Parts: sequence; structure tokens; C-alpha cells
Amino acid sequence: MTAPPAPSHGSADHDGFHPDLTGHPQGSPDPHGAARVRVHHIRADDLDGDTAQTGGMRRFAAISGARVGSERMWMGRTHVSPSTASADHHHGASETAIYVVSGHPEFVFLAEADAGSADGSGAGGPQEVRLRTSPGDYVFVPPFVPHREENPDPDEEAVVVIARSTQEAVVVNLPGLYVLDPSTAPLDGGRTGQPG
Repeated sequence: MTAPPAPSHGSADHDGFHPDLTGHPQGSPDPHGAARVRVHHIRADDLDGDTAQTGGMRRFAAISGARVGSERMWMGRTHVSPSTASADHHHGASETAIYVVSGHPEFVFLAEADAGSADGSGAGGPQEVRLRTSPGDYVFVPPFVPHREENPDPDEEAVVVIARSTQEAVVVNLPGLYVLDPSTAPLDGGRTGQPG
């Protein structure tokens, strides 16, 4: 058995902490499984913009199956420009957790209003719900729930960190928002609950 090569910190072949893992650029999975037996460090300036996108937003992958060999999660950063709204979309069977880094993004979806609604109108039917957030806030988006992100600030970009329960970023762009019927909402990752 031969000893691993001596580390040459700063070499272009490896990150200096894993001298035995040469020849595999950071973020590319090793076909022999080394990606699954080590800790990965993805630097802030090494995010991948080649991921599913929605109009009005820029998503950058940090953790994905393609980058580090993850099997059950995706994580990245999203930027929403000032005075911008994303297209309406959902994330398929993914559960999505969002942490607000900067700005005051708003998350918009439709919910069925009760006949005795709080606004006194007494009208039922779908009503827009707008969640206004601040840095340090968290947001959870269940699977298949149609929504959009907005950044109403005319000067400041909104930045969020996103984690999803699927290996890759799943984005299904939609022509508009609709209420996901709780009696048919998919609990098994199926596509029920969506209008035909």
C-alpha cells in the first residue's frame, strides 16, 4: 500500500485539505464515490448559475447532485432585482425552505377565503396573501404551492438562501397563481391538486 501524496497546499489539483482527491475539480462528483465520503466547501464566488430559472430572479446552485453528489437536497442563493417580481411558479414535489439574507422580499400566493372574511367583504373565493419579510426571517413553501417572489424596494436587491428537499432545483413556471386544493394536495409527491 502506498502512502497518499504529500500535500502541496495551494496546488491547482486539489484544495489543500484533501491531497488524496486530485484530478476532480471542486464541485464535480468523483465517479468512484469520493464525493460521498468527504465534506465539501463551496465558496461564495463558486456558485453555479446554470440551474432552473424563473423570470425576474437569478438562482445560483451551491449544493446539488451535479456539484457535490447530494441525493436528497439542493441549496443555493437567489437574487431578486429592485422593483421586480418573479414569474408565478411552484417547485414540484420539493419542500422549500428560504432564509432572507438581505432586502425585504415578499412571497405571494392565493388562499381560499372564508365566507366571513376578515376584510368584512363576506366574499369567499381565492384571495392574494402577501408575506412581507425582513433579513433573518424564514419562509416555508410546501410542495406544488403556486407562488411568486417580489422585491418592491426600488433601490435594494433582495437576496435569499434556499434549501430544497430534492437533488436539483425544480422550478415549474406557471401562467398564473391558483389555490392548491387541500383535499387533493399531493402528499405522495404526485401531481394531483393541479388544475388540468
